[in-house]
Amino acid sequence: MLKRSRSKTSLPALALSLAFAANSVSAVAQDNLDAADGGAADDNVIIVTAQKIEQRSTDVPITISAATGERLRELGVSDLDELSNYIPGLNIQEQSANNPGIVIRGITSDSGSSQQAPRVTLYYNGVDISRSRGSYQDAYDIERIEVIKGPQATLFGTASAVGAISIVSNKPEAGFSGELSGSYGNFDAYTVAGHLNAGSDIIAGRVAFAYKRRDGYVENLAPNQDDLYAQNQLGIRGSLRYTPSDDFTADLIFTYDRQRNSGTPFISGSLPTTAGPANPFGPAFLGGSPFFPEVLGDDELGLIRDVYDANFTFSWDFDDDWTLTMVNGYRNFDSNEIFDADGSAAVYLEFAEEAQGDQWSHETRFSYNNGSTFRGSFGWNIFREDSNQRVPLATDEVSFLQCFQGQVVVGVPCVSADGIPAGPAIEALTGGTVTAIPYTLEFENLGKNDSYSVFADGTWIPIPELELTAGIRAIIEKRRSGYRAFAPNSVLAGIPLFPVTDTAGQTFRTEDSFQAFLPRFNILYRFSDDINGFATISKGRRSPTVDLDATGSANGPIADFTAIPEETVWNYEVGLKGSFGPVSGSLGVYYQTYEGFQVSVVNPETGLAETQSAGSAKNFGVEAEVGIQAADWLNIFANIGYIDGGIDNSDDIADNFRDARFRLQPEVQAAGGFTIDYPINDNTRFFMTPSITYRSKIFFQIPNDPAISEDAVTLVNLRAGMSFANDQFELAGFARNLTNENYLLDAGNTGGAFGIPTFIPAEPRFYGVELTARF
Repeated sequence: MLKRSRSKTSLPALALSLAFAANSVSAVAQDNLDAADGGAADDNVIIVTAQKIEQRSTDVPITISAATGERLRELGVSDLDELSNYIPGLNIQEQSANNPGIVIRGITSDSGSSQQAPRVTLYYNGVDISRSRGSYQDAYDIERIEVIKGPQATLFGTASAVGAISIVSNKPEAGFSGELSGSYGNFDAYTVAGHLNAGSDIIAGRVAFAYKRRDGYVENLAPNQDDLYAQNQLGIRGSLRYTPSDDFTADLIFTYDRQRNSGTPFISGSLPTTAGPANPFGPAFLGGSPFFPEVLGDDELGLIRDVYDANFTFSWDFDDDWTLTMVNGYRNFDSNEIFDADGSAAVYLEFAEEAQGDQWSHETRFSYNNGSTFRGSFGWNIFREDSNQRVPLATDEVSFLQCFQGQVVVGVPCVSADGIPAGPAIEALTGGTVTAIPYTLEFENLGKNDSYSVFADGTWIPIPELELTAGIRAIIEKRRSGYRAFAPNSVLAGIPLFPVTDTAGQTFRTEDSFQAFLPRFNILYRFSDDINGFATISKGRRSPTVDLDATGSANGPIADFTAIPEETVWNYEVGLKGSFGPVSGSLGVYYQTYEGFQVSVVNPETGLAETQSAGSAKNFGVEAEVGIQAADWLNIFANIGYIDGGIDNSDDIADNFRDARFRLQPEVQAAGGFTIDYPINDNTRFFMTPSITYRSKIFFQIPNDPAISEDAVTLVNLRAGMSFANDQFELAGFARNLTNENYLLDAGNTGGAFGIPTFIPAEPRFYGVELTARF
């Protein structure tokens, strides 16, 4: 859909999102935990850093799910969207690497506009990378991924209105080691990935990479285009760690991420192809635009995206009780995605989206821990971003007007039953009198956003059984928006084909400043050595949108500014966490209230997505996770999330929004499975992890439309194999969507505003084999 302005841990074998038990905790984290507790830690509990210190997951008074790199391998997870199959309350929709949608507890963050703020903070090695078009990060050589639910502004900044995802890569370590793996599967898919680590206790380096390539899984009948959803992706990361003493650690990390993927399959649900009637799960005929390749950026559908990321972090224990941490980051992204938004052979809605951005981040944090009655931190953060989103259209006036309103020749369909588009049909019918008339327009939104904040967070421990935590972040934002458009009159209609006002070469600009205070309050009570209870109240905020475009006047184009107020959410939550014997798990119940809930709605006049305030909304949910270590070689896991949420039904809310469920919000989501890790002899072991995921019906847009929805989906995944020579070699087979279920990734999109909704089919069955060597 077009957007415009207007540690080191182990996730217990209980399931990635379900459990806290199963994998071993890393030696460093384990040593720190033992020192803090004065004894051995529970192997069933993972170590997380959601509160900026290493803690057992059961001691964190918020809902958190985490997975180590080893756990990701067991489950066969190689991307963030696959991870969401195992985390209750999390859905990640990767329409493309340029357009990921992250959903936490039914609330989506996916806007591509440079003027609109995200709802979910995505952290990469401690730095905010939440701007949608620059946020996708491949998951290779990962230490752990933490999913923190509920507003976490004190810990993760203003973008964490509904939650945060923290990705932590493996760091260099002393010694020489490495790994190389390769896989091959159907659709001629192959991957090559690995890492090389070398160094001493003082200085060490690590290089990791992953290259993934796959043919498209949607056949494209257009002779000038590749099959759709082909993958060509490369990620490279170089890390350097300097540890001159036990009190000081510095990390320097450089990352490059690249995509050269084929087009997204926006397939019309109504316009036929040369192979027959429209079928979202059949072949497509997406030929793109033959006009203005210099405007779109290319003449082939697909994504070209490059991301450069640099991170410098150090931690210094300058006193027995005090630690100074500084985190500095820079990220640059440059992407261009060309797509056929009408989903048919007609040269109708042929767009590109070009997004560029630079982000700078700095955080200073002072942490105090006296080891018995109090720990806390305070500091400041500066975040700056400068980004833009340009959307050009390259079409044929004859085809556009015929498909839009049938205005050129009466009775000629946009695409005939035998797949002939309107343009060639009219040219043939008129003997060449009426031929294609190339037309182009474009609009661009710009955003320069600065955020300055100070924060403080403290935990008082009056008695060993009780911890009381309070924190607050004070924020000052300056948001500057720009807008320009080139929209000439069409030859046939005499006006722009889209109701976009040409800015006559001008770039309109406006700005505004905002302030906010975002608190959190937490209680942790230890009922016993095995069971903890927690309660939390926190406030989240999605920044106001300084929405700017243009409109006409008697004196020419003028700026059209709309102030869209901030979205605020209050989160109330109680829960239990425990680990005793072979069983571990958690149970949480939450209630959330929203004011000024921001929705992205397609304007039927323009076909473009605009941000609006839908009023108030509510969310009620329950999440449960359980893991059982049934034997040394067998772990069983299961989880479930239930959400009853949506926009309120009150007189001050527009009729089409009332009682609407949130976009991409299932009522029930559940997963389960088991992991076998059975030693055959001293050098060989057999492993297997089958799993099943269920997701109930979802709607793809607000207002809800049953035709733009997906019924319940059940997916089965499997990874199994053998490890030899004390884990030096591993041979595994894998399958995702083992039953080859047909289901939708998205629906509606830009075509929906023109009465021809498009549908994106999700992944079919993928299977293959993988060989790994370690040294």
